[in-house]
Amino acid sequence: MKVICSSDDIRKGVRALRRRCPVIAKIHARNGDPPLRRHPADIAGLARIIVGQQLSIASAAAIWARVEQSLGDVSADRLARVRAETLKSAGLSTPKIRALKALAEAVRRDGLDLAALQKASDDDVHAALTAVSGIGPWTADIFIMFCLGRADAWAAGDLALQVGVARAFDLGERLSAEEASKVAERWRPWRGVAARLIWADYANLRRSGSGDPLALKLDTPARKRTLRD
Repeated sequence: MKVICSSDDIRKGVRALRRRCPVIAKIHARNGDPPLRRHPADIAGLARIIVGQQLSIASAAAIWARVEQSLGDVSADRLARVRAETLKSAGLSTPKIRALKALAEAVRRDGLDLAALQKASDDDVHAALTAVSGIGPWTADIFIMFCLGRADAWAAGDLALQVGVARAFDLGERLSAEEASKVAERWRPWRGVAARLIWADYANLRRSGSGDPLALKLDTPARKRTLRD
């Protein structure tokens, strides 16, 4: 199981992907190496992912900074005891507050051992995390990618990846999770690096003034070419 620990690991994955996939090579040529984005594989790392759900990187970072300031120490005990009003004033929604509280109780009382997940299979990580109220498959995938650092992690339910893969391969405006995952098979065992490259491409499209690639009518059938290996 390959683990991404440093920027050198990212560069190694990029070199492997460029050799085998012309589309990824073009994305890399446009954007350069993607950021490392590693977080601790503990309750703080998982809490940060929950805070960042459905937010831009910048917004998530700003809210997380306020959460850290409010808590001082991001631990199960602190999350369990902090008042919901304090978290709300930091910018968190009620569902995210409930998820953080549920996570704290899972660690304190229900035996969720986040440290043990470093040696668990992806399926077992999913099962352990999604058993916590408010944690879904996307959060589990992002934990596997950015906290456990697994090089072949892939977030099938991520909308930006579904849109990014579709546009990169001229397959319409958006693929389903299953379709995007099928395309991503060609990037094993470096799907986590490919995902970083696609996210970076999406971010640069927004910064360049090309509009928000996610601002589209998802209920309108898009023209798609046939998926090819």
